Amino acid sequence: MSATVIDGAAIAAAIRREVKAAVDALQREHGITPGLATVLVGNDPASATYVRNKRKACAEVGIASFGYELPTDTPPQKLLALLDELACRSEVHGILVQLPLPSHLDEGQVLGRVPPEKDVDGFHPSNLGVLGIRGREPRFAPCTPAGCIALLERSAIPIAGRHAVVLGRSKIVGLPLALMLLARDATVTICHSRTTDLASLTRQADILVAAIGKARFVTRDMVRPGAVVIDVGINRIEDARDPRGYRLVGDVDFEEVRTVASAITPVPGGVGPMTIAMLLWNTLRAAECSVPK
Repeated sequence: MSATVIDGAAIAAAIRREVKAAVDALQREHGITPGLATVLVGNDPASATYVRNKRKACAEVGIASFGYELPTDTPPQKLLALLDELACRSEVHGILVQLPLPSHLDEGQVLGRVPPEKDVDGFHPSNLGVLGIRGREPRFAPCTPAGCIALLERSAIPIAGRHAVVLGRSKIVGLPLALMLLARDATVTICHSRTTDLASLTRQADILVAAIGKARFVTRDMVRPGAVVIDVGINRIEDARDPRGYRLVGDVDFEEVRTVASAITPVPGGVGPMTIAMLLWNTLRAAECSVPK
C-alpha cells in the first residue's frame, strides 16, 4: 500500500482563491476592505518570518494589513493599550498577536484583551470555550486545527463515526482540534507526554493527528493499516546536503508511514499552508460580520 498524499498547498490555494473572490465582492457591494492587524513583540526570527508571510498572503487576496512591531521589553500596559486602540478601529476587522510572547508578558491576559469578534486566531477564552459546547459554533476556530478539519473535509475523508487519536494537548492545536473532531461526531482519544502504552492507542486510530513537536516520532508500527495520518509537526533536522544546513520534517516518519496509511499529509506542503489560508478565511468572516444588517 502507498498512501494518497494530501496536497495541503493545493487545497490552501483553492481557499485563497475563494477568499479573494469574496473580498472582491465585499469591496464591490459594500465598500468594505477586510483588515488584519498583526502585533509582533520581540525579534524572534521565526516569528518575524511567520508575520511577514501572513502579511504577504493578505496582500495577495486583497486584505489590508496593519503591522506593529514592538521591542522585546515592551511593558504590558503599552501592549494592552495598543490592543485597545486596535479594538476600536473600524478598518481593523481582525487582530493577531504573534506567539510566543516574551516571558514578562502574560499570554492569557494579552489574548483575552483581543475582542472575541476580532479574534481571528481563535484564542480568546470565549471562542475556545464554545468549541466544547455541542450545537454551537465559535466566531472563529484556531487556524491550524481549522486547517486540519478543512484538509479532511475537502479530501472527502469521513469524520463522523471514526476513531480519531490526537497526539498533543496544546491549546493551540491538540485540544481545540480534539473538540472540533468531537463536534463532527468522531470518537476522540487525546494522548500526551504522560500517556502509557501510546502505540496501542495510536494503532486504534482511523484518523491519527500528530502535534507533539518531535521529529519523526510516529513510526510505521504505531499506525493501523489504512489510517489517515495528519502531520502538524514542523521540525528542523541537520542535513549537510541542504544549502541551509537543515531540512524540515514532521512528527511522522513520512517515508515509513506512507507505506501503511491510506492518506497522509507531507511536511512541508501539508498542514502548514492551511494555517495561513484559514487566517485569511477568518479575517474575511470578521469583515463580513461588519456589514450593516
